Amino acid sequence: MTDAQSALIGIACIAAHVKTLPDHPGVYRMLDRKGDVLYVGKAKSLKKRVASYAKSGGHTERIARMIAETADMVFVTTASETEALLLESNLIKRLKPRYNVSFRDDKSFPNILLRQDHAYPQLLKHRGAKSAKGLYFGPFANTGAVNRTLNTLQRAFLLRSCSDSVFESRTRPCLLFQIKRCSAPCVQRIDEAAYRELVAEAERFLQGKSRTVQAKLVKEMEEASAALDFERAARLRDRVRAMNSIQSTQGINPSTFAEADLFAAFSQGGETCVQVFFFRAGQNWGNRPYFPRHAADLAPGEVLEAFIGQFYDERPAPSLILLSEELPNRALLAEALEMRAGHKVHLVVPERGEKRDLVQMALTNAREQLARRLAENSATREILEGVCETFGLDSARRIEVYDNSHVQGAHAVGAMVVAGPDGFEKNEYRKFNIKTADIAGDDYATMREVLTRRFARLMKEDEDAKAKRPDLVLIDGGPGQLSVACQVFADLGVEDVTLAAISKGAERDAGYEHFHQPGKAPFRLDQRSPVLYYLQRLRDEAHRFAIGSHRKKRSKAIGANPLDEVAGVGAARKRALLQHFGSARAVAGASLGDIESVEGVSSTLARKIYDFFHPTG
Repeated sequence: MTDAQSALIGIACIAAHVKTLPDHPGVYRMLDRKGDVLYVGKAKSLKKRVASYAKSGGHTERIARMIAETADMVFVTTASETEALLLESNLIKRLKPRYNVSFRDDKSFPNILLRQDHAYPQLLKHRGAKSAKGLYFGPFANTGAVNRTLNTLQRAFLLRSCSDSVFESRTRPCLLFQIKRCSAPCVQRIDEAAYRELVAEAERFLQGKSRTVQAKLVKEMEEASAALDFERAARLRDRVRAMNSIQSTQGINPSTFAEADLFAAFSQGGETCVQVFFFRAGQNWGNRPYFPRHAADLAPGEVLEAFIGQFYDERPAPSLILLSEELPNRALLAEALEMRAGHKVHLVVPERGEKRDLVQMALTNAREQLARRLAENSATREILEGVCETFGLDSARRIEVYDNSHVQGAHAVGAMVVAGPDGFEKNEYRKFNIKTADIAGDDYATMREVLTRRFARLMKEDEDAKAKRPDLVLIDGGPGQLSVACQVFADLGVEDVTLAAISKGAERDAGYEHFHQPGKAPFRLDQRSPVLYYLQRLRDEAHRFAIGSHRKKRSKAIGANPLDEVAGVGAARKRALLQHFGSARAVAGASLGDIESVEGVSSTLARKIYDFFHPTG
């Protein structure tokens, strides 16, 4: 089918829906032939917006390609355009359509929690739902920023960080007391009133009243010094220094506002870096770069608007958001964020003063971060070109690397890791629990099972799903493993995938690897070759993943109990049996009458347990 024919079919599909669409706000989804979502959009009028796609011309290349791939559409009407925008952001973040701006944000931001449900409140890092009773301070941009702040707060305010169980069981001060990071309330080295004063000071500091707290401590330090209480003066001096160190590591702290998020977007080469800065309590609590996926023809303002909508999909926006770019629908986005946050939200592109300076600083960060990323991508492209030249490939879009792991044949696991132009694709990694019982310790048979399972499934999939077909399969092993792979490919009819194996040299030293390909003599690469270093990394990553998967399987097996496999034996009866007999082995050797004597075990269940351990009885 030609591109022109595909375009006509897509337009006809869209035009058929236009006839029945209402002139109301809503969200539409464009689907391809497999039912996968191509694009999610919102509209003030669904009928008018979708009708614009049914025209035969005037579209950008990206939109024209999207229309040609459209085989169906799904619609949801909403009460307002604002609700449509909220739903659109939610769907884009969840579905990650190919033609939308989307970014990966799989972790919540960490906070600092000052608990309020204990006589001696605990100061700790917190991530996730704010269900514990206490004061939350954040968000912080990353775990490192929280850990640095917590370490310094320990020195400044001497609040405990241990769990309640540890606190209750202490009989003498821990190491944190010795290094002056805790006041040891667990062993009454400080009374409750004095500890509460430390908590109040920490709370004021985290709320941005750091100057007031510092001034108070400096005054107390001077009074202690005047009274010749030099030990107390030294402790107060160390606490003041700790507070100063927090402020010095936070960089620029604003004076014209207390709370805001800042977004600065810089685009180049079809990619965009969005730098996000968090300011809370008049302090800079860190920043994080994002690289949202988007079409190359989108302007920075369009990318930023879509990014912000998804960014606040599951978190409330602050009252002030500073921007580096004007947004196409700034007022609508502000209204949507207000609806979600429950308070007024101002989206501002500052033109002068401190806010403008902060935005320019963030924009510089975004530009430098994107330059580094583009340089890294360029280097990766050069290396992949070298891989293509080494193994005679047309492209190296997807490389799959295989390895096995076991201990004397037990708990054998096969592993597959995937790499491509964007680095390791960890969501594509797969582990294979070896199912064939009689191949324990046979690496060749293990490799045969792994490759057979992987490529038998691949050969059954339709043509569209075969986009995940690898260009290169790299096996950790020598000619033997390669021979097994060749046989599997021949049996399954796999003809368009290049095979290679990587084996270590005689002394098993890195840099002396030999590479093997069907019908070719083994060869080595220059020890200083970037391609060699890249292939070593692929091999080592497969080895790491295989060993990790094996260890998890072995640990699970070690913790397994035969009683878990007996139907009708739940946690309570299992506990009763183990308490009565001492071990699962003792249960296995017990008589039927002994098992029946256990409290809570009926005669029917006792027979099941006895028969399980005596199958021929």
